[in-house]
Order: sequence, then C-alpha cells, then structure tokens
Amino acid sequence: MPGETTLTEFIIGEQRRFAHATGNFTALLNDIHLACKRIAALVGKGALAQALGRAGSENVQGEQQTKLDVLANAIFLRTNEWGGQLAGMVSEELEHPHPIPDRYPRGRYLLLFDPLDGSSNADVNVSVGSIFSVLRAPEGVTDPVERDFLQPGSEQACAGYAIYGPTTMLVITLGRGVVGFTLDREIGEFILTHPDMRIPEDASEFAINTSNERFWEPPVQRYVAECLAGRSGARGKDFNMRWIASLVAEVHRILVRGGLFMYPRDTKDPDKPGRLRLLYEANPMAMLIEQAGGRASTGRERIMDIPPSALHQRVAVILGSKNEVARIEQYHLEHGQGLDQPYASPLFNTRSLFSQD
Repeated sequence: MPGETTLTEFIIGEQRRFAHATGNFTALLNDIHLACKRIAALVGKGALAQALGRAGSENVQGEQQTKLDVLANAIFLRTNEWGGQLAGMVSEELEHPHPIPDRYPRGRYLLLFDPLDGSSNADVNVSVGSIFSVLRAPEGVTDPVERDFLQPGSEQACAGYAIYGPTTMLVITLGRGVVGFTLDREIGEFILTHPDMRIPEDASEFAINTSNERFWEPPVQRYVAECLAGRSGARGKDFNMRWIASLVAEVHRILVRGGLFMYPRDTKDPDKPGRLRLLYEANPMAMLIEQAGGRASTGRERIMDIPPSALHQRVAVILGSKNEVARIEQYHLEHGQGLDQPYASPLFNTRSLFSQD
C-alpha cells in the first residue's frame, strides 16, 4: 500500500513472481537506489559541500562538466561496479564503456546512465536528476565492448530516474507499469507513494525551448503555433507552456499531471539529428512514458524501435500524452508527403510602429 511499502520490499515482491529468479536483478536495483541516495545527499548539501560550479573539464560530448557531474559519475560507478551483477557500464561522462575491475565478479546485466541530468540547474537550486537503463548482456559476454550496449530500447529490462527536488523521488518501470517512491529522509528509505503513474491521453501543457524556434522543422512550428493561438486557433483551447531545461523534471511533471515535452530535430547544428542521447536518456524515458500510457517518438518513428549505432548517439525526442504526440507525428507525415501548406511561424513576428497599413 502507498506509504507502507519500501522500495526493497517492492522489488523483492516482484522477484517472487518468478520462480527461477536468482536475486541478482534485485541486488542490482538495490545498488542503483543506493547510488541515487548518495547523490541526493550530495546535491542536497549544495554549496556546503563545495560541489557547485564548473569542474574545469569537458566530457566526451564536448560539454563543460560541473563538479557535481564528476562526483555523481564517480558515485554511480563505485556503488554499482562491485556487486557482481554487472558485466559493464556506460555513462554520459565517459567516452568508452566502463569495465568492471578484475577484482570484482561479473554479472549478466549492463547499466547505462546519465549520472546528473540538468546539472547546470544545480547552481540555481532547480531540480536535477539521474537517469538509468538496464539491459541484459549478450549470452556468454562477460567483457562487453561497445556493440554489446547497442540494443534498441525495446530490449530494456528496467528503466528509471531519481529526481532531486523539494523531495527526492525514484521512479521506475520493470515493464509492468510505472511506480514512484519518495525518500523518507528520517529513516533513509524510499517509500511507495505513487503506485500507478498514468498519463492522460490529452493535454493542455507543453514544454519546448522557444529560443530555438527559428531552427525548428515546419511540423513543430505548426504544432506550437496552434497551441499558442489558444481558443481562437485550430485547437480551440488554451495551452500552458513550460521549460525547465532538465529532462528528469520535465518527464516527472508529465508523469504526475500529463503534458508534452519536445526537444525536436532542428537545423541549429545540421550534423546532429537531435540533442538528447538515445541509450541513456531517450530510451529509458521512452520506456517510462509508454508504460504509463503515453507515447515517445522522434516525430517520425518510435524511439524504442531505433537501432543504436553509437554509444552517445543523439535523437530528437517528443514524448508525453499519447494524442498530442500522435498529432505531431501526423504533422511530420503530412509534411514529408508534401500535403501541408507552406508554413511560416508567427511566433516572434513583430509589427513596426513605422510600417504602412
């Protein structure tokens, strides 16, 4: 029951559903949630831990690392490498897979993670989080190489995130719906508080970075313009717009009250088909969204059907309430077939005081 069941009790209960379960998967999830508790404690200290600000280094993505990025990555690696459940790990912060040290036993699972999503928000005390995905290692593989991690999202055994906000929560799916646990700091346990998270099929709230509007493809411009037109436009209702710049926070809002998140393909950097990473950001979030009754797409295809080609591959991400994602997919289809009318976004058009009527 909500408020009574701990995360450990929940996981063990799921394990008992399978007569031949070894307990290794349960142990792995316990290690993951311990890593998240350690990161929550670090993030919660803020400037008191002298962990804010930049680390003075870049990750493999060419992004400036924060001190918290480096520390959270070390916590995830250290907490999960020793238990004997993993064959290897992939992190946003590392160019190559992290091998399990020889002094530790190897397991049959692969762990992929973003140790601190939205880390630039930590300095201004906005919610950040950790994202993780669990895959099965190919049969007989104990020293996985890059190709062993390149599995489509449909092969995930588990996905989830921790959000470090006013409360710390861990949200997971084992392929049977989505459940959320809140950290009770007094006893140090995650307690089941959200037993069946579901996303409404329709929404009146969307999240997108409108500063990139001039780079969006016409189907996205069309959708956003219709939302901004409100009751007087084609949709016939008003919409709210949000943007937190933290994927974890955006997805959590959608799981709690519905809505739509878009980080679409654009022309700002033509060499990149998207901004978010497929394996440890888009895939785990897509699994959570779909398990909660939503939809996750690039606008052109289901995210979890994409065959990965590289560890840090990027994709467009459009996810949330099912009917809203389907509408954007339809707009992409019509545009690809040349069935839509030439479209110019009115989002930021201005009228000069000196223009002629």
